[in-house]
Amino acid sequence: MQEADVYAAIGEDGFRKLIHAFYKQIPADDILGPMYKGRDMAAAEKRLCDFLIYRFGGPESYIEERGHPRLRMRHVPFVIDQAGRDRWMQLMSKAFAEVPLPHEPAELLKGFFEGTATFMINRA
Repeated sequence: MQEADVYAAIGEDGFRKLIHAFYKQIPADDILGPMYKGRDMAAAEKRLCDFLIYRFGGPESYIEERGHPRLRMRHVPFVIDQAGRDRWMQLMSKAFAEVPLPHEPAELLKGFFEGTATFMINRA
């Protein structure tokens, strides 16, 4: 399976369920929760979902609305250290456990999240 095939395998519904399961954990989280304090969680959830849909073979709504992802640039205001990265992955792992997805697309997504989460670290 290629990355561009993930959207065809799980559809918009699969992405939305996964990302919702992830975001519903954030408000109570002691590491990630403070990063989102006072922010529009529904908008953040939509942005991540739309980005992933675009990135993995779906409609380009994210690009049409926001342009190039520029992930590191957009996350510079947030302190992302190893602990934040690891907690992000922990919550995403719980989301995968809650939302059953076919094995192959799930493994591709997990690999992408692992690499991207590490790439996003911007503080020691």
